[in-house]
Amino acid sequence: MGNVNTAPPATAPNPVLLVLMVLAATVALGLPLVSVQPNRIMPGEGLTLWSLGGPLALAAVLLLLAALAWLAWRPTRRALTLSLVLVGLCLALLPWALVAVAAEQLEPGMTSARIGLGAGWWALLFVLLLALLELLNRLALAPLLRWGLTLALALSLFAALMSGGLDSLALMREYHGRSAAFHAALRYHLLLVAAVVGVSLLLAATLALAMRRWSGLRRGTFSVLSVLQTIPSLALFGLLLAPLAYLAARFTWLGDLGIRGIGWAPAFIALVAYSLLPMTRNAYVALDEVASEVTDAARGMGMSPGQVFWQVRLPLALPVMLEGIRITAVQAIGLAAVAALIGAGGLGTFIFQGLGQAAMDLVLLGALPIILIALLVDGLFSALAEQLRRAQGRGDAHG
Repeated sequence: MGNVNTAPPATAPNPVLLVLMVLAATVALGLPLVSVQPNRIMPGEGLTLWSLGGPLALAAVLLLLAALAWLAWRPTRRALTLSLVLVGLCLALLPWALVAVAAEQLEPGMTSARIGLGAGWWALLFVLLLALLELLNRLALAPLLRWGLTLALALSLFAALMSGGLDSLALMREYHGRSAAFHAALRYHLLLVAAVVGVSLLLAATLALAMRRWSGLRRGTFSVLSVLQTIPSLALFGLLLAPLAYLAARFTWLGDLGIRGIGWAPAFIALVAYSLLPMTRNAYVALDEVASEVTDAARGMGMSPGQVFWQVRLPLALPVMLEGIRITAVQAIGLAAVAALIGAGGLGTFIFQGLGQAAMDLVLLGALPIILIALLVDGLFSALAEQLRRAQGRGDAHG
């Protein structure tokens, strides 16, 4: 039989093209990209691409979209690379486009006026990021190139912020008015998440080792952890309120440590409870799936049980265990925001203050750092786990 060509036809659409079509539809619908607000309270006037740059700006954007769409129809590596370059340039220039809009729309004497980000700008950012992720996955770039591109985009945004051209954004005005509180909340949020992940890792490792030693514990332990995982976060905070308040009233030294019905204590306990299932499951599976032939060979070489664990079993299990830490960390970063409802502090404070005041830019001041931190943590742990897998693969090949 002859070779069967299973490659898709050259004109077959791909997900990148679909994303670009959504982007084109967003521009065509005329969603407001930004709004000019006279002050914090009064609503702003939405400005579309047409009102900002006229037919020339619209034609330039549509031409860029047409070029990207044409490249997306050609599933060659060169075409995908050109698409990646164009999408990266669009993302890098977005902050500077805002700088130009702010300089054009606001006069120097308008100290209370601010520029708000409209639905069109968020839709534009969303679909460009989708296109970037799809292109990165299809090109399968090396981790170093991925992080280099991420760093370049971050430097572009940082340079725009340092230039002062974005100070008139409503989001930046909210930040400057609460910079001290924001930095304190950011530190507290990170400290809470780090403590939760650290304690969860110790408890999960202990439980995984105990279940490996006594197999009868496995079903009961996972059942209890699964039940904890199904309890809604607010309900768990409420369940912890009464016993912790009682303990704080009964033992004054607990109250002196800050352990009471509200605050960091119920948030910490609840987040640890939510983190135990993914952390314990990954640790148990990772340790249990190490091939018995490998450990038998290590014992045959004269290694003690402790040496087999620390030098063989644990290094081989580490990539899967890192996946559990990644899941737990990302989950804790998000759930720590909800803990602000019980006085635990953190970035969630700005989210709920903004919702109470109907100030969406204040909500974004709390929500955007949480999203960025979660993405950064997810990327770092994923890259580390992938690097360990590659190192193990090279070791197996040499062996």
